[in-house]
Amino acid sequence: MHVAIIMDGNGRWAKKRGLKRTEGHKRGAEVVKEITTYCANNPEISVLTLYAFSTENWKRPKMEVDFLMRLLDNWLKKELPTYIQNEVKFEVIGDISKFSPALRKRIEYTKEVTKDYKKLTQVLALNYGSRDEITRAVKKMIEKNEEITPENIQKNLDISRDVDLLIRTSGEIRVSNFLLWQIAYAEMFFTKTLWPDFTPEELDGIITEFKKRERRFGGI
Repeated sequence: MHVAIIMDGNGRWAKKRGLKRTEGHKRGAEVVKEITTYCANNPEISVLTLYAFSTENWKRPKMEVDFLMRLLDNWLKKELPTYIQNEVKFEVIGDISKFSPALRKRIEYTKEVTKDYKKLTQVLALNYGSRDEITRAVKKMIEKNEEITPENIQKNLDISRDVDLLIRTSGEIRVSNFLLWQIAYAEMFFTKTLWPDFTPEELDGIITEFKKRERRFGGI
């Protein structure tokens, strides 16, 4: 099963508590660890894709963007033992060319160390936008002189595997330019829970509900 999550609500979580937005992001990073560990130990889940930083997030205040870049770098360094312990393969989708050389090096190092793990693939969407992804895929096809077909487009995307279950936290009911191609037949769940309050128990309940749905993929 491919589970994709739009992790929304860090800022609102912090505001409700009279804290800086950065505190919400810190708590949100802890939840990433909890949810990833749960998924690694659920044999039904093979891929977990998390919307971590969108192409539109650069519009946020520079101080917050800089904090998020530091948080990501520190998180990858600190959580490498968690990836190893849970046998999680780390991957990235999106255009990370805008990131600092040091952060790109950290990303590539984490990918290299975890590349042979099989229990779960965790994919972070970083500087990611689905329209950008599809545009880049078509450009690659033109460069390779490939025929423009749905199959070839999917093959050239950052991640070609279709999403089975899409979850968005915080109560917003939209997909925000996330995996637009891959969620064509995904089952969608929108929870009012803010991301820092999201738990493995709630995810487990959503998966139980997901199993009850009849997926027809456009058929009868």
